[in-house]
Amino acid sequence: MSYNLSLLLGKTSDEDENAPQQTFTVPFAALIEENRTSRHTNGYLTFREGKQNSAMTTKLQRRASGVLLHPTSLPGGHGIGDLGRASHQFVEFLADAGQQWWQMLPIGPLGLFNSPYASPSTFASNPLLIDLDQLVDRGLLTTQDVSTDDIFSETEVNYEAVERFKEVRLHKAFEAFNTQKHSVYWDRFEAFCQENDPWLLDYALYCTLKQIYHGKAWTDWDAAVRVREPDALGHLYDRRKKSVRFQQFLQFIFHEQWSRLRKHCEEKGISLVGDIPMFVAHDSVDVWANPQYFWLDDSGQPEFVAGVPPDYFSHTGQIWGNPLYRWSVLRLNDYDWWCERIRSTTTRFDVVRMDHFIGFHRYWEIPADASTANLGQWMEGPGDEFFERLRDQIGEVELIAEDLGEVTPEVRTLANKFGFPGIRVLQFAFGSDDPTEDDRPENYPEQCVIYTGTHDNDTTVGWFSNMSDKGRTTSQEEMAHERNRVLQYVQSDGRDIHWDLIRVAYQSPSNTAIIPAQDLLGLGSESRMNVPGTAEGNWEWRLTEGALTPDIAARLRQYTEEHGRLHQPSADKVR
Repeated sequence: MSYNLSLLLGKTSDEDENAPQQTFTVPFAALIEENRTSRHTNGYLTFREGKQNSAMTTKLQRRASGVLLHPTSLPGGHGIGDLGRASHQFVEFLADAGQQWWQMLPIGPLGLFNSPYASPSTFASNPLLIDLDQLVDRGLLTTQDVSTDDIFSETEVNYEAVERFKEVRLHKAFEAFNTQKHSVYWDRFEAFCQENDPWLLDYALYCTLKQIYHGKAWTDWDAAVRVREPDALGHLYDRRKKSVRFQQFLQFIFHEQWSRLRKHCEEKGISLVGDIPMFVAHDSVDVWANPQYFWLDDSGQPEFVAGVPPDYFSHTGQIWGNPLYRWSVLRLNDYDWWCERIRSTTTRFDVVRMDHFIGFHRYWEIPADASTANLGQWMEGPGDEFFERLRDQIGEVELIAEDLGEVTPEVRTLANKFGFPGIRVLQFAFGSDDPTEDDRPENYPEQCVIYTGTHDNDTTVGWFSNMSDKGRTTSQEEMAHERNRVLQYVQSDGRDIHWDLIRVAYQSPSNTAIIPAQDLLGLGSESRMNVPGTAEGNWEWRLTEGALTPDIAARLRQYTEEHGRLHQPSADKVR
């Protein structure tokens, strides 16, 4: 038997006009239990028995759940999580736990401060995620090549050390690969390069130029290559063809290993959620190859940059530094470049999270020389027209609208018009002494994705226990009141607060519930992924080997079954 949780928007009968509203003083667990088998007139939640989905629902319309875990955080012997054994074991864990979704952060090459949201390419993939053991299986490396003698930490990523270690071995694998030019493997490589030529050659040239200029930004290169004179780029390719081919080889190897992992996911009924940053890094192949799409001056420097006004994370707002789009120019080309970004991501993922979705409605424009984000102003985004062009070009796509921050009714209207579920984060649900109807988890819409927290939040245990107040703009007194409201709501002593809030997320009406892996383990602030507004020490957290135990999988599956989220891959036909 399964239960379909739906929200009744309004009174249920003439007699219940004065029915009391649910507040945070009413434990949600009791409310759910009360309404599990019958409809009551003094509440707003109701369960209806029967089949959850019609024959042709989209994946995000099914009641399901999943886990947020970036591949770099997986265990493994080479200093960083990758697409190898640990990734495939995690797929098995998700399947055993009855999950449908594996959500990741952007998988592009890492940018400034190792951020996946500051990648030098919106189309390329991160070579550090390549599994070296599979290159041994291919005969491109030996077991001695990949031996590490336990030189890496099991709990955090040292990106500089990992890059040094892997680069040497990937070069060696490339040399071995060059001896196989008459193999089927080589033919696949050539086909991959040809198919992805629109972005791959530019990316490989960009990486080669970064090496030639010792990591300098493209605006500091010699004029001929900076402005992409065809003769200069042709001469570069002739002189540095091997370096260019090496970069293409890395992207090919990633593609091969990703395809294997995705096939395993499909076999186990696991769907992948990807992530597209709203903005791109200034020092990127995207801006170098397409300067006409960005607000740049004659020297290629940004005139205006992206950020956000004062918010939960900062009293003065945040300056991200990404160059802003010339939407009027993109519009003249039917938004082709942007549409291709999304199309490319959908070839790797089943669903795409659109980071900072608010930017399609309006964005915070900050002068490039501003000292704080307070000096910015709101500007109009492309709105409906962009998503209409996207639908015309690549058809219907499943997107999640990350609509946190300064959200206006127009932002929600834009997402709803195109059927994109928004996001709710439980850590934001208890901060107000006077919560609105929308603040309450039992009133979240079905068409949304609920999280206990995201990569930008503290872990649930860290947030609740105030092990660190980095990144918070609330006072100690406000946080104490917040914790008391949480305890009132979940009716517990807080010793198992991560499971308390996982239960709240699972009980909510939201079709999709996503839990960060740190919250499954009850980890504290030392395990958070990112502190917005800080540069150092982010993106480094790793799972230890065997941390996600069968007991955790069994408990998660129990919650999944109890709240109607158990995923059965053969049960539904999804378009």
